Amino acid sequence: MMETLEGAKLCFPQLNSSCRKTMRPYSESMVTYIILSSISVLTVTLNLLVIISISHFKQLHTPTNFLLLSLAVSDFFVGLLMSFQVALIDGCWFLGDLMCVVYTVLDYIITSSSVGTMVLISADRYVAICDPLHYPSEVTQKRVKVCICMCWMCSAFCHGLMLKDNLQQPGRYNSCFGECVIVIDYAAGITDLVLSFIVPITVIVVLYIRVFVVAVFQARAMRSHIAAVTLQKSVKVTAKKSEMKAARTLGVVIVVFLICTCPYFCVTLTGPDTLLNASSAAFVICLFYFNSCLNPLIYAFCYPWFRKSIKLIVTLQILQPNSCETNIL
Repeated sequence: MMETLEGAKLCFPQLNSSCRKTMRPYSESMVTYIILSSISVLTVTLNLLVIISISHFKQLHTPTNFLLLSLAVSDFFVGLLMSFQVALIDGCWFLGDLMCVVYTVLDYIITSSSVGTMVLISADRYVAICDPLHYPSEVTQKRVKVCICMCWMCSAFCHGLMLKDNLQQPGRYNSCFGECVIVIDYAAGITDLVLSFIVPITVIVVLYIRVFVVAVFQARAMRSHIAAVTLQKSVKVTAKKSEMKAARTLGVVIVVFLICTCPYFCVTLTGPDTLLNASSAAFVICLFYFNSCLNPLIYAFCYPWFRKSIKLIVTLQILQPNSCETNIL
C-alpha cells in the first residue's frame, strides 16, 4: 500500500529517477486548472476573431490595424502556450525534453515580439498625434509590415541564440525525469531583460507621455477655436478626433499591458531571492498571461468595427462572395 502511495507521488512511477509531483489540495488544483483552461480558450477564441477581422475586411487594412494584427497573433499563441501551463499544474512535464525547449523558446519569442509590437504601436500613435502632416507619407502599410517582420525575426534570432545550448542538448539541466528546466547564462539573461523589458517599457512610457501632452494641448486648441472652424477645417478636426480616439484606445491597451506584465518582469528582475510563495508566483504568471485575453475585450468596448465584424464572422456572412468588401467602418 505504501509503495502505491509513493508511486502516485511520482511523475513516472515506473522509473526510479522520476521527479515527484507537486502535491496540492485537490480543490486548489481544480480551481487553477479551470481558471487557466478558461483563460486559454477565451484568449485563443477572441484573438482569432481579431485576426480574421483585420485579415478579411479590406477596410481594416491600415498601418495601425496591422500592428493590432501582430499583437493579436502573439496573444493567440500565448493562449495556445497556456495549455502547457495547464499540463504543468502538478509539476510534471510529460512531453519530452525537446518539446520543453521548444515551448520555452516560443514563449520567449512571443513575449518579446508582443513587447516589440507595443513599442511600434506607441511610435505609430506618436507620429499620428505629434506629426499628423507627415503621418500618411511616413507610416505606410509597407513600412509597418517590414517593421513587424523585423520585430519577429529579431526576437526569434536573439532568443534562439540565447537558448542555443538548451536547443543543442535538450534536457541537459534536468535532475530527474518529468522535469522541464532551462538554464540561461547570467549575462545573457540580464541583456535579455534590458532589451526585452527595461528599454522597451521606457520607450513606451516616454512616447505616450509625449502623446498625452500633445493630445491635451490639441483638445484645448480645438475647443477654443471651435466657433471659427470652417467646413474644410471640420474634416481635419474630425480626422484629428479619430486619431485621438485611437490614441486613447491604444493607450488603454498599453496601460493594461504594463499593469499585467510589470509584476512578472519585476519578479524576474529581483531574481531567485524574491520573497514569493507558490500562490503569489502563480498569480503573477496568470496575470501576465491574462493580458493576452484582455486586448480583444478592449477592442470590443472601444471599436464599433470589431463588434460589427464579430457579428459577421459568427453568422458566417464572411463566407459570402465579396464579403471582404463589406463596409465595416
